Amino acid sequence: MEQAILGGGCFWCVEGAYKRIKGIQSALPGYAGGPRPNPTYEEVCSGATGHAEIVIIDYDPKIISFDTILEVFFTVHDPTQLNRQGNDVGTQYRSCIMPTNGQQKESALAAIETFASMFDKPIVTTIEEAKHLTIAEAYHHDYYARNPNQGYCAMVVGPKLAKVRKKLAHLYQ
Repeated sequence: MEQAILGGGCFWCVEGAYKRIKGIQSALPGYAGGPRPNPTYEEVCSGATGHAEIVIIDYDPKIISFDTILEVFFTVHDPTQLNRQGNDVGTQYRSCIMPTNGQQKESALAAIETFASMFDKPIVTTIEEAKHLTIAEAYHHDYYARNPNQGYCAMVVGPKLAKVRKKLAHLYQ
């Protein structure tokens, strides 16, 4: 198993995109990138901690490649929005890839270059260290699956997941 750590705005959207993909063992919401350990959701949402909302993905590289994981990532969010995704604004919603090894870093840089031609604006996704990686509180785990009719989920998460699942239907179980 290997691990990928990605931030693409609200972690409910990103986490949901990786559920039911062949080769993904787990996708958990979390926080990383800030200067101090163990922040809470409220602290991260304040924008003052320096952490991003991220998703920690455990996957089997014999079944799914890191490049394919990045394809999902660049499909489920808009990597051209600096420190935001739609109405979610702040550095905690930044687009970021936190490689766990040198090969992932090389793949991430190549993916940014490859996907750049698919957007009208420059990609602002950062490559950064997963400092103070913390798993989010349990009530965030599988949030969309448990709350599909909640306002934000129905209006934002659901349409994003429908888009990625339609475009990349061959990846899903």
